[in-house]
Amino acid sequence: AGFIKSPLSQKRLTQDSVELYCEAIGNPIPEIQWWFEGNDPNETYAQLWDGARQDRVKINATYNLHSTSTISIANLTGDDSGMYECRASNDPDRNHLSKSPKVKWIRSQANVFVIERPEIATQVTESSGKLILSCNMSASQPTITGHKWIHKEKILEQDEGTEAFTSYTIDGKREEHSGVYECVYEGNPQIKGQVNISVAPQVTAYKKSEHGNEGDTGVLTCKNPSFPAVTTWSWYKSGHGLLENASGRYIIKSSGNKTELRILKLDIEQDTGDYFCNGTNSYGTGDATVNLRVRSRLAALWPFLGIVAEVLVLVTIIFIYEKRRKPDEVPDDDDGGSAPLKSNATNHKDKNVRQRNAN
Repeated sequence: AGFIKSPLSQKRLTQDSVELYCEAIGNPIPEIQWWFEGNDPNETYAQLWDGARQDRVKINATYNLHSTSTISIANLTGDDSGMYECRASNDPDRNHLSKSPKVKWIRSQANVFVIERPEIATQVTESSGKLILSCNMSASQPTITGHKWIHKEKILEQDEGTEAFTSYTIDGKREEHSGVYECVYEGNPQIKGQVNISVAPQVTAYKKSEHGNEGDTGVLTCKNPSFPAVTTWSWYKSGHGLLENASGRYIIKSSGNKTELRILKLDIEQDTGDYFCNGTNSYGTGDATVNLRVRSRLAALWPFLGIVAEVLVLVTIIFIYEKRRKPDEVPDDDDGGSAPLKSNATNHKDKNVRQRNAN
């Protein structure tokens, strides 16, 4: 057996997690095990199993063309510092209780250093229409090589300063820029602090006016784009009061920063009107209004009937115009059929006159 990839030594903070990777090749395919030796001089190597250390240790291994194994440890403490050893062997007697394996286990080691997480004091101040976010790390910080400010996975600002204090300025009101901001101290390991801009819910309606047909299901939606998320949503109707799922006609579905009201079998008289969505969190409440209009089922036919009526009126006008229009004059045509008819009638009349005169 031989190693293709070996685990790498790492530095981590308490409460963080660490992952070590090992890959071995051989014929037959070797088995991989993980062992640990702490920093205590009297401590010896102990094998690690999936689920060890109160289920904080997870081991995933695959044996296909070669062997791969990953060990991850969550919620690190100072006791997790030490030497981690990846062992691989394909000797048939490698796990025998009495026989010694002919081929010893090959080993690859990596140190994990768990450093106590330094405290970071955070603050948000308002001054002259600006928000100033600041982070200040405690005195026992490791070497700092730079700072970053991040919001929604987007880097807002960065520098190469080495100070324990860093700040970021935002133009605007608190309600316009609520959310979670991170101050990142670059170094080994990287250290992050969190600055929250928290406000009461800034509730808005997905559409301020909704339309629905009689008998259909109406859907009204509200959302809260601000931080923190809404903890309690409620719906009201003007002149009706609080709407509840238990009524049978109303279905309310809410999750975090979104709420939806469904009204079954819309009724023109009963359901038309203003609806109010109200959101509450630990900083206050906010609401929005949605106007619902319910149309008759025949409403969709009116445009079609209007077009049909217009067509009928146009056809009637054209028909009347054609009836009242004077006929065109018939043009003279020597070779046509009307002139010979007139000539034949005259000749017949002249013939009768000559016969009477002869008698």
